[in-house]
Amino acid sequence: MGIRILKPNTPGQRFKTFNSFEEITTDTPEKSLLTVIKKSGGRNNNGRITTRHRGGGSRRKYRIIDFKRNKHDIEAIVKTIEYDPNRSSNIALLHYLDGEKRYIIAPRGLEVGTRIISGPDSPIKIGNALPLEKIPTGTSIHNIELYPKKGAQIARGAGTYAKIVAKEGKYVTINMPSGEVRLILKNCYATIGEVGNQDHQKVVIGKAGTTRHKGRRPKVRGVVMNPIDHPMGGGEGKTSGGGHPVSPWGQPSKGYKTRKKNKASNKYIIRRRKKK
Repeated sequence: MGIRILKPNTPGQRFKTFNSFEEITTDTPEKSLLTVIKKSGGRNNNGRITTRHRGGGSRRKYRIIDFKRNKHDIEAIVKTIEYDPNRSSNIALLHYLDGEKRYIIAPRGLEVGTRIISGPDSPIKIGNALPLEKIPTGTSIHNIELYPKKGAQIARGAGTYAKIVAKEGKYVTINMPSGEVRLILKNCYATIGEVGNQDHQKVVIGKAGTTRHKGRRPKVRGVVMNPIDHPMGGGEGKTSGGGHPVSPWGQPSKGYKTRKKNKASNKYIIRRRKKK
């Protein structure tokens, strides 16, 4: 997918770029797979803000995505490639031969009219979903389950993919998109190929309004606040010294490790994404 550059008719358009949407085949979503998104504005059930910098944004509906791919041994035909306002990747509408319709994350190279299938005996082909034990070593995969039958949790963003490094016993070694290497149970499902819309990372927002349309409110730096509002506030002019950068509640914000040392999943991680 390409990137469009606008003529700089306004200051907001001078550096703004966006997707050309060449892969998109329709702008009308499947109504039976839509549901309403209730916005909270970052507030909990008591009306208090628990997540800052959220609010507003364009109105949109959620597309129900099939992350489990549990409709085995039934072929599906790709009918459309669509834009999804709730994620960075595009989605594909599948029409199964028994009449059911489902959305999936659209992998790179998937075209309208392609037949795909999921199941342990599926061929190694872009868009097909198989257990990790059935996928050859070195294959690029996405939509990876972390726990069997829970649904895909790994490598779902635009342009991401993981690779199978090795297989031993009941575990498969996966090289994650972040660079982390970890073990995942061999009966977890994954989809062949890379996630499409790989140019998403090249898009330049260009103006503050675009960020507001996404539902993100402005952030204020701690150093420009008063001492009562932030630990890093106050002083005559800007001050950069005098303490480590922290959150408004005093937690270090750079390099501070919050992961528990005795976490149960530590034994499945072979190599961290960050070097110690």
